[in-house]
Amino acid sequence: MPSLINKVKIFSGSASQPLAEKIALSYGLPLGDVSLPTYSDGEFQPSIDESVRGCDVFFIQSTFPPADNLMELLLLIDAAKRASAHMVTAVIPYFGLARQDRKDKPRVPIGSKMVANILVAAGADRVMTMDLHAPQIQGFFDIPVDHLDSLVIFIPYIKSLKLDNIVLAAPDIGASKRVREFAKVLNCDMVICDKERKRANEVASMVVIGDVKGKNVVLIDDICDTANTLAKAAQLLIDEGAASVRAVCTHPVLSGKAYDTVENSALEELVVTDTIPLKQESSKIKTLSVDRLFANAIRNVCEYGSISSLFNIDNAYQSKLGLK
Repeated sequence: MPSLINKVKIFSGSASQPLAEKIALSYGLPLGDVSLPTYSDGEFQPSIDESVRGCDVFFIQSTFPPADNLMELLLLIDAAKRASAHMVTAVIPYFGLARQDRKDKPRVPIGSKMVANILVAAGADRVMTMDLHAPQIQGFFDIPVDHLDSLVIFIPYIKSLKLDNIVLAAPDIGASKRVREFAKVLNCDMVICDKERKRANEVASMVVIGDVKGKNVVLIDDICDTANTLAKAAQLLIDEGAASVRAVCTHPVLSGKAYDTVENSALEELVVTDTIPLKQESSKIKTLSVDRLFANAIRNVCEYGSISSLFNIDNAYQSKLGLK
């Protein structure tokens, strides 16, 4: 009688190779063989270089720019479906275009909905991702979405700092719900940095709602792009009397002059995950790996286990953070 659990194969796109290698190692499998032949004009044609017939296939690829990263993932999904894979899961640690989750002015696209449609059209049976900029993006899909939470990565790290008088801070109103979840687990207070933007990536003004005098403040956010918001918030919190300010942020987009901005800011450190590989080293930026969390999520999907159980920070494997 054939096994009820299909053979699992894990592959990586070119954008997430280091993380995919760690996820596969944590799962206990070698990465599958994929090649990426490229024509002289830049067109590429990914190739899966081993059989996937009847297998549960997982493609690991964050979809940060350039758009080729998304296109490569779509082509890999199509290749697996045409090769008779049993199930194809797009593992997207950082889901690009997630900030385009609504029509907030006339004549603009809803980019994250469009990406959801394209992934389904390409043949994805399931999507696994982490800390969507807007959790309601899960509703854009008509297939299962496993939405992992970096809370189980960051909470043990924050606890390991053994900070006195700790206060959590939301860098804007939009982050307040997430910060409140952290505050409940850590049993501490929170404040909000209310910001006003003139345009994208440019903060016009900011005020602190709450008391931070003499407190050790931890800013919490999902995406760090230019780092301007975090830098401005950190300086404002120091000006308001905070004893120290650090930040934890899931996805280190870190575009433009972000690395210099972090280095020259009042932040003591910026702690991120490896959903996006860092472009350069920084004395203030530390990375926590999400490999074990994704490996366990993949295992639970394949063995029909619970995904929500992975968000229990008391689980033994959460205590081994793998700080780089």
